[in-house]
Amino acid sequence: MALLMFAAVCCAAPAGNAISAYVTLKTGAQDDGGIAEGGSAADIPPRMLAAYKKAVQQVSTYVPTCRGMHWPILAGIAKVESNHAVGRNIADHGDIRPKIYGVLLGGSGAGGNTTALPDTDNGRWDGTANGERAVGPFQFLPSTWESTGKDANGDKIADPHNADDAALGGAIYLCAGGRDLTKRSQLKAAILQYNHSNEYVANVLGWIDQYTAAAKDPDLKNVSGKVRTVIEAALSQRGVPYSWGGGNASGPSYGICCSPGGSSGAKIKGFDCSGLTQYAYAKAGISLPRVAASQAGVGQRIPASLGTGALKPGDLVFYATAPGHDSTIYHVGIYLGSGQMVNAARPGTVMRLDAVSAMSGYAGGARLL
Repeated sequence: MALLMFAAVCCAAPAGNAISAYVTLKTGAQDDGGIAEGGSAADIPPRMLAAYKKAVQQVSTYVPTCRGMHWPILAGIAKVESNHAVGRNIADHGDIRPKIYGVLLGGSGAGGNTTALPDTDNGRWDGTANGERAVGPFQFLPSTWESTGKDANGDKIADPHNADDAALGGAIYLCAGGRDLTKRSQLKAAILQYNHSNEYVANVLGWIDQYTAAAKDPDLKNVSGKVRTVIEAALSQRGVPYSWGGGNASGPSYGICCSPGGSSGAKIKGFDCSGLTQYAYAKAGISLPRVAASQAGVGQRIPASLGTGALKPGDLVFYATAPGHDSTIYHVGIYLGSGQMVNAARPGTVMRLDAVSAMSGYAGGARLL
């Protein structure tokens, strides 16, 4: 996915968010590439999040030697596979309707599939006896579900179209062999087993990192003075909508039309990335230019070559299409410490915490305090 820039305000689509070969939905791909809400738990329907957390509690019954299964791992998979079933109705007992079907894997090339897979379930789960297609929010092939699926909600049926059952199946599949998912190498191996694509692994890991960061509250016990003022001002806006061109030193405002992807902020009161930084720093008495690339020229520049370890809480964090060339900076956040930042990511999201690695093209930072 190409990075997008616009001179007046900052925003871009993160690179590398390719959808799995098995997940182009029958109803059509998500019009936002499956990244509508970004990395905070706010983009996960509450019923799906409950299913992920329930699966974590249940998986040890089936794979007692598995270590390190946490809900952000399941959320990372489900984000890429089905965008958390967003747009479907999720019943209290977990059934998802309409059901989620992948493309028919007949070797036509649709959904990235070039090898025909014969039918294994006579259409029981995938609705067709003419071949195989992936099903449910975790996009299991019926043949895989036959050996992996378990009943998680107590209705005596292991159904891949049920949020609880599907999440537990995903946890069991990723835990196969008693993996220790706290080890990055084993986590990568688990995801690679799910889909044999290095691009897919990188994509899912990115979402896992974002959800992990979003699930943690920042530690501000050693932050004081104007730095704390800036950070608390930014954190106070969590949950406020992203608005293309929105926000300024006074607070959230209606934005403008339109982003390179066609998103208008004209009817959305909120912030874009540089609007949020303007607001937070204004609380500490510092005036910033409106555009992210211009904000990079304020304060002490922190070169990208020093790595993210050189950042301190309160620093601005920049991202560029061509790191090393500040004129190509397309995004800015506010560093919190511990690899986290306050982020106004893109249209369709809300102000949230993200991992610094959530955006592509790290271009260093700037220290204003």
